[in-house]
Amino acid sequence: MGKGVLIRIEPVTDRAGLKEFIRLPWKLYHSDPHWIPPLLVERLHTFSQKNPYFQHARWQCWLAYRGQEPVGRICAQIDDLHLSRYQDQTGFFGLLEAEEEASIFHSLFQTVETWLQTQGMTNVRGPFNMSINQECGLLVDGFDSPPMIMMGHARPYYAHHVEQNAYEKAQDLLAYRIGVHFSFPPRVSLFLKKAKTSMHIRPLRRKYLKEDLAIIKDIYEEAWSDNWGFLPFTDAEFAEIGQQLKLLVKDDFVQIAEIDGEPMAMLVAFPNIHEVIRDLNGHLFPWGWLKILWRLKASYPRSGRVALMGVRKRFQSSPMGAAMAYGLIEAVREAVLRARIQHVELSWILEENKRMRHILESLGAEPYKTYRIYEKHLQ
Repeated sequence: MGKGVLIRIEPVTDRAGLKEFIRLPWKLYHSDPHWIPPLLVERLHTFSQKNPYFQHARWQCWLAYRGQEPVGRICAQIDDLHLSRYQDQTGFFGLLEAEEEASIFHSLFQTVETWLQTQGMTNVRGPFNMSINQECGLLVDGFDSPPMIMMGHARPYYAHHVEQNAYEKAQDLLAYRIGVHFSFPPRVSLFLKKAKTSMHIRPLRRKYLKEDLAIIKDIYEEAWSDNWGFLPFTDAEFAEIGQQLKLLVKDDFVQIAEIDGEPMAMLVAFPNIHEVIRDLNGHLFPWGWLKILWRLKASYPRSGRVALMGVRKRFQSSPMGAAMAYGLIEAVREAVLRARIQHVELSWILEENKRMRHILESLGAEPYKTYRIYEKHLQ
């Protein structure tokens, strides 16, 4: 059954439909050498009531069919924490995937927009899978390499079809890449040497993991609170991040900068677990976990991602703030070198965050992927 056949949109209402929804990317990306099959158990957790996101959000997903064949999917979300903070009646879309056919995209967006309007929303923004604190943004540049851990991938034609449905750019999120054997410019090295007399940089303390996670969360929320679209993590959401850190991250991949004994900045890096799961085709069983654990021991990933970084507000425009940022980068660079990681991604960085972009570019980091957030006013 070919193109031109009427597209039918059906809500996902049961586990069978959810599995079909989750499995659709395997069909769409089978010829894309840079797509990484996600772990099915992780995708199922996304929609589980155990996902702490659903303590403050509601959602509905749909599949697009051509005859009996699934050819597209989309999800709509309403986040009560966002509405409470911004009072802007904005809902979200996410998990968008579809064959290259205009009618599929149009039908999916029309369905999402109608549902959001019935819930009282007047604006829609996305993609978010499911929130700004998870995978977000549509890849619009940088299709020639695989995504890093907790970052998305897309087909090159997606952006065109999103824009054809009257969605406009809200923000661009940049992913920077740098080889770990870079050298600090002489002026930065001198600046950092002088500043080190006033600050102390230390790794995560596994013995005091709960306390250090609370420090990281507190610094993040203060540092990012004025950024576009910011939402704080709930305690339950950050506890999940803590579990990921505990399982996947070496202590020295997390660094905290202190001044007079007070934590003032932090940086969190992850090994790129995508290298480890790539050939599992989404399946953990029967040997998936054993493969992952063995590979993390015997053949550590050669790439990593700096996923969280923040400096308390009082230092953000000061020389000491820049010094802490450079110092954290230096400490994590030494850690990833010991792990034999060869390059890292720093993501995501708001396009308008000139201060952080300047720091990264001064070290030789280059933007190599762009993820776009779109928005639309609902009539």
